[in-house]
Amino acid sequence: MSKDYYAILGVSKNATEIEIKKAYRKLALQYHPDRNPDNKEAEEKFREVNEAYQVLSDPQKRAQFDQFGRVFDENGSSGFSGQDFGSTIFEEFFGDVFGDFFGGARGARQRKRPRKGSNIEVNVEIEFLEACFGISKKVKVPKTANCKRCDGTGAEPGGVTTCNTCHGTGQITQRQGFFTLSTTCPQCGGTGEFIKDRCKECKGEGSVREYKTLEVKIPAGIENNMTLRISGGGNDGIYGGPAGDLFVHVKVKEHEYFRREGRNIILDVPISFVDASLGTSLNIPTIDGSETIKIKPGTQPDEKIVLKGKGVPDVQGYGIGNMIINLKVVIPTKLSKKQKELLETFKKESNEDTYSSEKSLWEKMKSFFNS
Repeated sequence: MSKDYYAILGVSKNATEIEIKKAYRKLALQYHPDRNPDNKEAEEKFREVNEAYQVLSDPQKRAQFDQFGRVFDENGSSGFSGQDFGSTIFEEFFGDVFGDFFGGARGARQRKRPRKGSNIEVNVEIEFLEACFGISKKVKVPKTANCKRCDGTGAEPGGVTTCNTCHGTGQITQRQGFFTLSTTCPQCGGTGEFIKDRCKECKGEGSVREYKTLEVKIPAGIENNMTLRISGGGNDGIYGGPAGDLFVHVKVKEHEYFRREGRNIILDVPISFVDASLGTSLNIPTIDGSETIKIKPGTQPDEKIVLKGKGVPDVQGYGIGNMIINLKVVIPTKLSKKQKELLETFKKESNEDTYSSEKSLWEKMKSFFNS
């Protein structure tokens, strides 16, 4: 069962961005592990709150959730299951203030602990039939990767030394009367280390920008504006943390003839009024080839023919839709003299029996015009 992210944050579906942020901040502080040590229930609640905020704070993900109630990964399954939200979003939202708020050396140690890399979002456009049957697409993704020369440290081999200002603690302690105030070391930024020789490859940044080509498996039945999550396809993590995720927003092009309604394929087929009256057979295109259909005599405008199992498979494997053919009877606007004469003869020969399927309507209209 999919989660109700609005209920988790305690906001309405019409909540503004400010209301969502306010609700998230309150709940994240309430359930943060630092305030609830060894409390598994609070830890799980904290993860849920972070998960809800990641979806509802992003306009595209929020629209995806509002429409489908879930976000899809590369296999067509709902995203976020088993994902470690931890405190990654919390740290991005609150910054280092939270660590200093709870005080102690833990604030400094947190800055060195492994952190998950940031997510990447890309758009991919596919053809209508590619969405029906699924396809693998190569996507060129701009990524932030850890520098291979320094392994993300930003220093040349042997170029890291203990900070002389804080002596490796990451904090500066000052006494003011009876009070002791600890602040983050301005020299090392709280890491307790100082880079004396910057990496020649990344210029001390610890990371480089590169393009990586990933093969994205787009499942059969995917719909326009659905989003796939590629776990670990995002930017590299910090201090050995896991890579972020890649979110692929799929755009499906419109087809010249077919349109889609859920799992069903809709096709409008024009037929002449003569074929509608006398009946005929037509060979029509389908998404996987062609099919011969029979038009029964006396077919009315907008009658439908349903071809079972000729639609699109459900993106999560729950069956296949149908193909629905809308018969559009075309009335000629230009007639030759001979055609007019034939229609006049047809008109003289017509009576209520000619329109037996609409006999009651025929009688009412005849009575109206003769009154």
